[in-house]
Amino acid sequence: MLAWIACAGAVICLAYYAAIVVYAGFSVSFSWFWLMLAIFLGMTSAGMQYGHFHPKKIPVWLPVSVATVGITAVIIFCAVEILVFLGAATADAPGLDYVIVLGAKIREEGISNSLKQRLDKAVEYSMENPGTVFILSGGQGSDEPEPEAQAMRDYMVYHGVPESRLVMETVSSSTVENLAYSRVVIDGLEKKKREEAGNNVISVIPGPFLEVEEKPIQVGVLTSNYHVFRARRIGEKWGLKGIHGISARSDILLFPHLCVRECIAILKDQLMGNM
Repeated sequence: MLAWIACAGAVICLAYYAAIVVYAGFSVSFSWFWLMLAIFLGMTSAGMQYGHFHPKKIPVWLPVSVATVGITAVIIFCAVEILVFLGAATADAPGLDYVIVLGAKIREEGISNSLKQRLDKAVEYSMENPGTVFILSGGQGSDEPEPEAQAMRDYMVYHGVPESRLVMETVSSSTVENLAYSRVVIDGLEKKKREEAGNNVISVIPGPFLEVEEKPIQVGVLTSNYHVFRARRIGEKWGLKGIHGISARSDILLFPHLCVRECIAILKDQLMGNM
């Protein structure tokens, strides 16, 4: 029975790999994972069948080791994916002071669908929250025609967002750099506000007054739904305490692939101390 389940899994993985390649081409990062998983499941199924007919030729430690590794991987994967889905389901927080919009791939022919979904969500949020300033974060890769932040700014201006509410961060090349450099930009904007406020002299009548606590800055990060959990954790690591997540839609066909890729990225960033 388990051999047939593994065989079915191999067929599904192989079919999904083919669908990804046909739909988006070989440029989709990490797509080889599904091909490798199909091969692994196919070999596991064949090994189970062989062991069923030749039980004495298979050492006990081999199936036990494979089962242990497989079960452990499934448990870790399920735990991480629960966190990913919880991040994707985050409700939008209204009235934020700043929203960091994370960049994504741009090509000669224009922005990617992933980046378009994020920018459409940013435009929607800007209409509902006219006081929010957007930090557009994304540098220029070696195969990109211009910085991602520049393309993001042009798109949002074209869709009616005032330039005065858009600030570009054009240096970053990863999620960690997106959040770290955006934090620096926000600190700079807040310092400028304080300096401008200090230049204004206001006369007041002496008398009793009530001291109130300074309102903390409210910051959000806007990215694809599968990416929200990791982005928030990295933001908190870089000093953006209580950072809110704003979830943009992602491609339905690629969503399973993106979630699996994100699981690997979360584990990597956790091991490297980025979150």
